[in-house]
Amino acid sequence: MVMGRDKMKSLSRRAFLGGAMSAVAGVAIADAPLRSLRPVARNNAAIRAASNIPPLARASAAEMIAEANLGGTVGFVVADARTGAILEDTDGALPLPPASVAKAVTALYALDRLSSQHAFETRIIADGPISDGILDGNLILAGGGDPTLSTDHLAEIAAKLKETGLREVRGSFQVWGGALPYVNEIEPDQLDHLGYNPALSGLNLNFNRVHFEWARSGSDYRVTMDARSELYRPDVSMSRMRVERRDAPTYVYADGGSFDDWSVARPALGTGGARWLPVRKPALYAGDVFATMARSQGIVLSAAEEITDLPDGEVLVSHNSAELSDILQDMLQYSTNLTAEIAGLSATQAGSAGLTTHAASARAMGNWLAATHGVRAQFADHSGLSDASRISAMKMVQVLVSAGVSGPLRPMLKDIPIVDEDRNALPDYPATVVAKTGTLNFVSCLAGYVRTAGGVDLAFAIFAANLDQREAAKTRGDEVPEGSRAWNGRAKQLQQRLLQRWGLVYAS
Repeated sequence: MVMGRDKMKSLSRRAFLGGAMSAVAGVAIADAPLRSLRPVARNNAAIRAASNIPPLARASAAEMIAEANLGGTVGFVVADARTGAILEDTDGALPLPPASVAKAVTALYALDRLSSQHAFETRIIADGPISDGILDGNLILAGGGDPTLSTDHLAEIAAKLKETGLREVRGSFQVWGGALPYVNEIEPDQLDHLGYNPALSGLNLNFNRVHFEWARSGSDYRVTMDARSELYRPDVSMSRMRVERRDAPTYVYADGGSFDDWSVARPALGTGGARWLPVRKPALYAGDVFATMARSQGIVLSAAEEITDLPDGEVLVSHNSAELSDILQDMLQYSTNLTAEIAGLSATQAGSAGLTTHAASARAMGNWLAATHGVRAQFADHSGLSDASRISAMKMVQVLVSAGVSGPLRPMLKDIPIVDEDRNALPDYPATVVAKTGTLNFVSCLAGYVRTAGGVDLAFAIFAANLDQREAAKTRGDEVPEGSRAWNGRAKQLQQRLLQRWGLVYAS
């Protein structure tokens, strides 16, 4: 079961997450800016005439947008991050899908409601007496919502369980994910087989993804489904795959009751490959893997049974996640949808005993944003995976100004390298950028902070969306629609041109 060193190395933390801000006790969100956000006059003629500004920065924003040829809508705003005074605004009031930029709002929401030091607890509970290492009752794996729980963590929990002296369970092995509402998938409009659109619950594992791998074996295929992490790759039985002779669709999902029932079209497999698939029964998935890990420690468990009510009992082992500030920083760096959704659901639950649905939690985050930052926006989720969410570039900049350049968000954002049109780094560029990216098919967003060479702090948001092309691609059911990669490349190039312009024009 233990992976070889070469495979261990190939599964880097980045690879595992992709698929730190120091802890601050009692983080307080900065008050909304005292000054209203107001446009200020721009003098493009003066900008063009400035001999010390490179040609790239002399072009007007309108010229840059026209050259990008994105169609749809491009809205952006850049403001002084300390005063809130707007420096440039093009269609900044138009609400557009923020994609994963929404995760920046979710991070602020979770920090406010849960605190930076919050940790998620996973427990092993015995609901009966233990005598001479034998449990005369049921053993329960109880989730506490940890979005980062991995196979490696379950292996550690199983080892600690053995250290308690437990060697036999005469009752059932049960799993409980009721700490948070169950959600079958983050965004129903996305394709069923996308690994970044899994189910959610109070018991999650490996970001609720299962690793599907296939290889040609004679005239047939050898397929495996496993729960690999950095150290282990146990096979799983609750997620199953069949190869079928059909042309389309490539993947079909069915609810198998106690397992996820997948099939794949044979012509799509080629000679071999691998990909992550979403898990729709996360509690049973975690139970399947934990039973394997417990068996390796000499503790044989029955097949996991999911329960809705958590009984009282003795906590034999507990496992705490990292602190929320570290979890959120990883979320912003690697844009993990499950982490964002669990953080948002947990934040809503901390503020209301009446949390019942995913949609209600998204609305609660919007209400919180209005009450705390004075910004009204529409959220369909906490990750930005749904294109039904809407916020304008103007409103997003207001959030960034309100959060403050010295607030908790900025240190958690990703460094954005400044590059030329060939994607080569410009090491001597006199400004630094930290931001959150956001990408859907035909939607590309970026929002964050620029610090110029003169020490001026800017807050910006750039939202580009061609919703007609996106809707057409969704109707066709394309995972990677024709033209979407080229469109996204042009959108990112536009972002770079705007950033380079602002870093130079507003240097002091």
